[in-house]
Amino acid sequence: MRVHQHGACVKREEAHCTGRSRGGLTTKIHALVDRQGLPLQLVVTAGQQHDNLLAPKRMNGLRNKDMLLADKAYDSHRIRNLANERGAWANIPPKSNRKNPICFSPYLYRNRNEVERFFNRIKQYRRIATRYKRLAENFLAFIKLAAIRLWLGAYESTP
Repeated sequence: MRVHQHGACVKREEAHCTGRSRGGLTTKIHALVDRQGLPLQLVVTAGQQHDNLLAPKRMNGLRNKDMLLADKAYDSHRIRNLANERGAWANIPPKSNRKNPICFSPYLYRNRNEVERFFNRIKQYRRIATRYKRLAENFLAFIKLAAIRLWLGAYESTP
């Protein structure tokens, strides 16, 4: 998420989670969603931090016979081994520079769009689409409020 000019911090502090990436000051939202696109875990990091650094912490909830669908940024032996240790199968497309071929199913990978749909839904909220809050915990709180609305909308009873 792009950080608003008034939400950007002048000091370099960890509490803000703003980092310089190609698009300027940004914050990354890392999300683990279920098969309906409802969030299970949410974390924010600075924009320059690589995606697969937080993956081992996020994979604690994997159970036996679960499937981990992730993009090419998560293609590493470490992540695949962690998924196998938990009894799950990692269906991650290989990077173009991978030397040894791996097992990958493009048919099953189509379901990964649930994560992208989740990000599209939370970006409908203006406070999340443009980060106005300076502190990362306040920004994450608004993301969690949007996630709660998604959960309530999925399970509300309609007559």
